This record gives sequence, C-alpha cells and structure tokens, in this order.
Amino acid sequence: MARCHPGYRQYRITADRTSAEESQEASEKQTLENAYFREVMFTGKHSQLVVMCLKVGEEIGDEVHPNVDQFFRIEQGEAKFVLNENEEHLVREGDAVVVPAQTYHNVINTSKTAELKLYTIYSPPNHPAGTVHKTKAEADAAEPA
Repeated sequence: MARCHPGYRQYRITADRTSAEESQEASEKQTLENAYFREVMFTGKHSQLVVMCLKVGEEIGDEVHPNVDQFFRIEQGEAKFVLNENEEHLVREGDAVVVPAQTYHNVINTSKTAELKLYTIYSPPNHPAGTVHKTKAEADAAEPA
C-alpha cells in the first residue's frame, strides 16, 4: 500500500461493544435499512450525519471539501477509497476512514453483487438539513456546479 496522505486514518472497529452505545446501534440500523444514495439523518451546528447506499459498482465521484473534514464508517460491503486521485485503500465492513478537508476523495463500491452501506459525518455540515437523494443522478443534479 502506498504511503498515506497526511491526516488519513483507517480504523478497524470490532463487533465487541457495550450496550451503552445506543446511538451507534441506531446509526448502524439506519445505515443498513437505507436504500437511498444519500439521506441526511441529523444536522447540528458543528456536524452532520448522513447515511448512504451505493449500488454495485457505483461511486460517490471524485470530490473535495475545502473546509469540511469527513468521517466514513462502512457497515456493509467493501469499498475502495481513492485519495488525491492516486492513493488507494481497500476497506470493508467495520472499517472507518477519516478524510481531512482539502483532500480529493472518491468512494467506490467494489462488490459485483452487494450494495455498500455506510454512514458519513461531515464537520461542519455539508448538505441542507433533511436532504434526501434517492439516486446518484438526483444527488449530482442537486450539487452546485
């Protein structure tokens, strides 16, 4: 694997967790039940929780957020994260990835048979509260040029 971009982190989160983590369990359930490309679940002053579902072979598309740090957690499936168009990291269920502001990134569902279910936390928020994009095409059409 190539040398990691400064600030990039990949984490493995084990299945062993305490029952006190109810909010995490709720996020997992919402993520696994979500069938939309993007749905904003919570928007606060400093962060935003968004659940996503990428169909087989689908990708978010190369993007960069100048002032937004982004945390990703994979709940189901396998993905390839591409950072700055040349650094690749394979991740799977239970992995989390932090992408610092000003880092070009893309998330690609690498499965030939299964949807990729993930949630992401933007800090600060990146989408209007209550945003729902049922498909990637709908999301692309809603993004500013």
